Amino acid sequence: MFKSKINIMKRIFELVEKYFFIIILVAVAISLVYPNSFKWVLSEYNGINIINLLLSIVLFTMGTTLKVDDFINVFKNPKAIAVGISAQYIIMPIIAFALASAFSLDTALTVGLILVGTVPGGTASDVITFLAKGDVALSVSLTAVSTVISPILTPLITLLLIGNQIHFNPVDMFISIVQIVIVPIILGLILNYKFPDFCDKLKIYLPTISSIVICLIVAGVIGANKQAILTSSTIIFIVISLQYLIAMLLGFGIGYFAGMDRKQRITVAIELAFQNSGLSTSLAKTHFPNLSQATVPGALYSVLQNFAGSILAYVFRKYQS
Repeated sequence: MFKSKINIMKRIFELVEKYFFIIILVAVAISLVYPNSFKWVLSEYNGINIINLLLSIVLFTMGTTLKVDDFINVFKNPKAIAVGISAQYIIMPIIAFALASAFSLDTALTVGLILVGTVPGGTASDVITFLAKGDVALSVSLTAVSTVISPILTPLITLLLIGNQIHFNPVDMFISIVQIVIVPIILGLILNYKFPDFCDKLKIYLPTISSIVICLIVAGVIGANKQAILTSSTIIFIVISLQYLIAMLLGFGIGYFAGMDRKQRITVAIELAFQNSGLSTSLAKTHFPNLSQATVPGALYSVLQNFAGSILAYVFRKYQS
């Protein structure tokens, strides 16, 4: 009986992971019709931002899938890592800044778009890479490395791009990223080191847990900014669609000119286009509280990247050479 229940639970989790893009669209629809349903996501509990706590859960689950050897293996393929990380923290911020300038976005949306461009790669990229039959090991390495160095590069690049437009404290942002990202990953690494068998059994559930958490964050932000989204969604949706498309195309181009094979090119393209939009949303809410619409680009980008990514993964898998 117990084993049967476990199998049913596994099946449910597999279905959630498989149809994540549909679930996130349903969550968005609910948040637009009943915006207060997910209001708690942006609230505080005992002085702790719920959205930051949720994001930490995602990063903790990522940490439990990593080992110290994963970081050591990075040095076995330094060229691909260097290319991917350079693109992540040079190309993506430039794309965001160029689009914000070209479309004359207001300050709040500009801040939100820049943050989408300066945060590290998202954990969902590893899942999409797997579905697209890309280089999963490279994807995991790129996500891990870009995440670990994000406390330094994200605040620094954000300061360089918008520091003359709006005041914010990059040191405070550094501390936030360490608390939200680095600490949970380290705790996850420790748990995996101490109890590897336990963490190995958890792996089948972790992508689903992360998916559910991301859905909650996106629904919470969209519900809270319903009116702003409905009045400005056309322009911002065009912008983030271009941001995603350009990143994907440039990822392929960079991989091609770097002499990478097809699997690596697919991986770099996905890694570049998939951003940790949950982190960008959290940073926008925490460090730009007076710019409520700054959370909108991250939330919409999360919906777009997961929906489009699922479709692209199917295309890559079906037409692989």
